[in-house]
Amino acid sequence: MAIARSLLLDPKLIMLDEPTAALGVAQTAEVLNLIERVRDRGHAVIMISHNMEDVRAVADRIVVLRLGRNNGVFYPDSSNQELVAAITGATENAVSRRAGRRQAEQGV
Repeated sequence: MAIARSLLLDPKLIMLDEPTAALGVAQTAEVLNLIERVRDRGHAVIMISHNMEDVRAVADRIVVLRLGRNNGVFYPDSSNQELVAAITGATENAVSRRAGRRQAEQGV
């Protein structure tokens, strides 16, 4: 409802802070569909979220902020490793270590 109310004045930019955080699967899908429709109508949408799956579903670009600074601009097809490194500040993180360990165990 809050998103619909914000559209009444036909803004050029809509900023959403964790719009799917407290929602179930069906409600999340509805909100993401609404965001896509708003974007397709020519509105700019900034969505702040910790849920990378939701972000990737609707994003043209992903900007990672870390400690209040821009830590990189990515695209939805960027690897999880790149995004996690930008989010955590780690150059080698648990995702890459686990993948490396798995490859070593498989003899790859």
